[in-house]
Amino acid sequence: MSNDKKQSGLARVLGSASAGILEISVFHPVDTISKRLMSNHTKITSASHLNSVIFREHAAEAFSKRIFTLFPGLGYAAVYKILQRVYKYGGQPFANEFLNKNFKADFDSAFGDKTGKALRSATAGSLIGIGEVVLLPLDVLKIKRQTNPEAFRGRGFIKILKDEGFGLYRGWGWTAARNAPGSFALFGGNAFAKEYILGLKDYSEATWSQNFVSSIVGASASLIVSAPLDVIKTRIQNRNFDNPESGFKIVQNTLKNEGITAFFKGLTPKLLTTGPKLVFSFALAQTFIPMFDKLVNKQ
Repeated sequence: MSNDKKQSGLARVLGSASAGILEISVFHPVDTISKRLMSNHTKITSASHLNSVIFREHAAEAFSKRIFTLFPGLGYAAVYKILQRVYKYGGQPFANEFLNKNFKADFDSAFGDKTGKALRSATAGSLIGIGEVVLLPLDVLKIKRQTNPEAFRGRGFIKILKDEGFGLYRGWGWTAARNAPGSFALFGGNAFAKEYILGLKDYSEATWSQNFVSSIVGASASLIVSAPLDVIKTRIQNRNFDNPESGFKIVQNTLKNEGITAFFKGLTPKLLTTGPKLVFSFALAQTFIPMFDKLVNKQ
């Protein structure tokens, strides 16, 4: 079985960056809602309570005003999301090519040609997901802007970097632990759908509709697998800078005060909101990268 067609590095950067820009343009308010629900420690019992969790001190204002309160941290979010998508969607094919070059025979002999190919894609995604912790400071600042703006106390970006230093990497271990299975499931589910549902030989030849279907499978698997660790990661990151509560302490307190179901808080809205966001960007990236590759090769 031949490997997929290779695209140029420039095409991968342009395609994944374009997907990131469109994603942040459409879905930033949805991401804010999801993060605030995950950060909420109480059981939501009414529509008014839900309104106060999402809009906070602006809950009593007119909806036309409330909606604009869902855009905090947009600058951090834009930089983070574009870099993240370029790294993740543009980097995974390089990791996949490395595995194809060096370990293809091992995967194929252990799992068979078709499953081996899909598992190489999943493994490449997992490796890239672990390395994503490099971008953690931008994710931390974005989440704090969305859920705990008081943590900034009037400080700007440069001042925070100077004051906090490597403290911005707090929770990096939990982030890596969340990204590894999450990215494995994302790229693995996507690859298995293309392999076994759509019957594609070359994944890069998928149409927009095929990329959309396979992205739904991958995104749903990723969100479900990573949900518990995502709750822990968010609660670590949304605290004040001077409150470095450990992830294990958060797990202990969460189990004690809220029960095991708390680790799946926000999963339903994530599947309904973050799911489409991930499907949207992933499908676009997979469509844009081959498109830009053809444009670049015409020059």
